[in-house]
This record gives sequence, C-alpha cells and structure tokens, in this order.
Amino acid sequence: MSFESFEFDARITAGIAAARYVDPTPIQRDAIPEVLKGRDVLGLAQTGTGKTAAFVLPMLQRLLAGPRGVVRGLIVAPTRELAEQIHGEISTLGRKTGLRSATVYGGVGKNPQVRALRGRAEIIVACPGRLLDHVREGDADLSKVEVLVLDEADHMFDMGFLPDVRRIVQAVPKRSQRLLFSATMPNEIRHLADAVLNDPFTIEIARSRPAATVAHSMVPTSNDRKTDLLRKLLDEVGAGSTLVFTRTKHRAKRLAQQLNRDGFDVAALQGNMSQNARQRALDDFRRGKVQILVATDIAARGIDVSKVSHVMNYDIPDTSDAYTHRLGRTGRAERTGDAFTLLTREDGKQLRQIEQALGEKVERRMVDGFGGEEVPENLASGRVGGAAGRPGGGGRGGNRGGGGSG
Repeated sequence: MSFESFEFDARITAGIAAARYVDPTPIQRDAIPEVLKGRDVLGLAQTGTGKTAAFVLPMLQRLLAGPRGVVRGLIVAPTRELAEQIHGEISTLGRKTGLRSATVYGGVGKNPQVRALRGRAEIIVACPGRLLDHVREGDADLSKVEVLVLDEADHMFDMGFLPDVRRIVQAVPKRSQRLLFSATMPNEIRHLADAVLNDPFTIEIARSRPAATVAHSMVPTSNDRKTDLLRKLLDEVGAGSTLVFTRTKHRAKRLAQQLNRDGFDVAALQGNMSQNARQRALDDFRRGKVQILVATDIAARGIDVSKVSHVMNYDIPDTSDAYTHRLGRTGRAERTGDAFTLLTREDGKQLRQIEQALGEKVERRMVDGFGGEEVPENLASGRVGGAAGRPGGGGRGGNRGGGGSG
C-alpha cells in the first residue's frame, strides 16, 4: 500500500513528498481511511509509529474545503514540545494547502496566540491549560471546530489534565469529529474515550511494548558507579545522537554539567528551563550540534528526532508505560536503535513492573568493574566484558565532539 491509495488532494500529496514519506505505517494505513470517512477514531499505537500523520493528513484533506480565518481544527497535546512537533508536521504536510497552523501553550506571550485564535490560523495545536485561559478570557472561539484530536491522551492523564480536557471537549461542537490517540490505555483513558467518542473505530497496533526496532537491556551497577558507567557506555557507543533520561530536573541539570566537564557534547532539557532555552536545546540536538541530550520525562513524549541512535535510562522509569515511551525515542521511522537502563538494587519494584507488563524478562548486560556484583541475583544475570548493544564504532575519543546527526 502507498499513500497514493488514499487519493489525497495534489496539494497534500506534495506535502507527503516533501516529508519524504513513501509507505504508510500500520497506524496510518488503518486510521487514515476511517478518518477520511468522518468517523471518530480511537488509535492505540507505540510512540514513533507515525500517529501524527495519521490524523494530520485527513484533517488537512477535510479542511481544504470550507471557510478560512476561523479555527476549524483543534489538536490538544500534553507538552509544549509535542505541540511544536505537531505544528511542524502540519507546516510540512500542508505547505501547499494555504491552511495555517499555530501553537498555544504557556510560558510564552499571549498576544500572538490571541491573533491566531481570532482568525490567523485554521488549525490550533494547544496545551490544555493555556487554551482554557484563552477560552475563559473570550479570546478563543471553538464553536466552529470540525475536527478535535486528543493526542497522547494517557500522558494528559498522568499530568492531571483530564478535567481540563473535559472542559475543552464541552466547548467544541458535539457534531465535530473526535480522534483520540494514545500509546497506552489505562482505565481512566478508556472512560474518557467512552465519554468523548461516538461509535469509534478502534485501532490497536502492538501497544504498550517497545518497538521491535529497539534492542533494549538492563545494565546492573551500584549507585556510586552510575555516572562512571554512563561515561563508559557513551564512549563505547560512538558517534550518534543519544538521549539520557533522569528522574528529576535537578539531576538532569547536574548530570549534563558533569558530562560537559568530561568533554562530552551535551545539552539539558528539563521543566525549570524557559521555553526558549528548552527549544534551543532541542533544536541543537535535532540538528546534531550536540550529540547528547540529558532530559527528564518531558522528553519521553513529543521529541521527534528520527535519528536518535541510543536511549540511556540513567534512572529507571517509574512505570512500564514510561519505559515504553522513553524507548520510543529511538528506533523510529523503521530505523534500529539501542536502549540501556542502569539498574541498581533499589530498582527491583520498577523492574518487576516493567517485566510483568512486557510479559518477558529484559536482557541483562553486565559491564566488568561497574558494581553489577552488588545487584541481587534476581536482578542480574549474564556478563560481558564491555558495553552491550550493536557495534557503536570508534567511540568518542579525542575532543569527543562533532559527528552525530539530529
């Protein structure tokens, strides 16, 4: 199957070519025809499987006909980074359509957003809190919305946005088409889907598991050797783009500073940074200006950097869903990727939850000299002399800079 089979308008076909899309992914193949029919859709699929295009392309097709200068498409996303990613994809895919898109989220000035909401854009990509601010202040008229998309709905629940999402849904016409996309489906999201969607077409593409393109393993160590082990792994994987996850904002900042002092080319991404600083760090990583991005779970969603070669969990995630989302930052667009999780004796509860959700034991990779012997037997098995994974090339010797791609 090719994108030609959907019979998109030539202006949208030009955008597909500009994005260098060739064949639709499974979620696109199954969702696009139903969305084009006007049906409500519940789409469940792993991160990195092309969900954004699955709703953007048919939305553009629908909005080509009809009035301009009013908000007709609304996409609600949990983070600013994801909102910007979606906005960027709309700009690429809709470049020939004349349809305009704008983002609405906190941490930046309201005036450009007000202008967009009052007629400068037909599609708004918004985070819930700031959008509701505009609604309450009379700056956002959602009465003409024809298509409502709730993206990463499970993450909006994690962030406590569901009451806001319900208010947004109430402000949108009942006749609007509703699309809900998520990587996981906890009970709370199931209840939301039941309340929001009308007789939806449900698509489930191997959700709640890391993509088959990602090789992932646990690397046992001790707490006092974690940073040294991370340095060794970064040296051994060689040139490429590596995303390192930490549990807290303070640790992300401190770890990035430590790695920079060691000569690694690193930026940090965490919630205490201004929006401009966050965007600059992400842009530098995407363009290959820095090879390593140290981030909190703010980066587990909404970072679409197709060439991330490695994910490293400096801290094991708290839930199996977070594990899946973090690993979804690599192995994207049918590329392969590697992921390592640094495992300590305190991580047994999280490890058991992850393995129970996956239904299998995650491979253990031991690195000699890095404290794996201090990890309880049930957490550790197997031993190799160096870092695990696919061959990483010549390492990061010398000045440790350059190379990589974002």
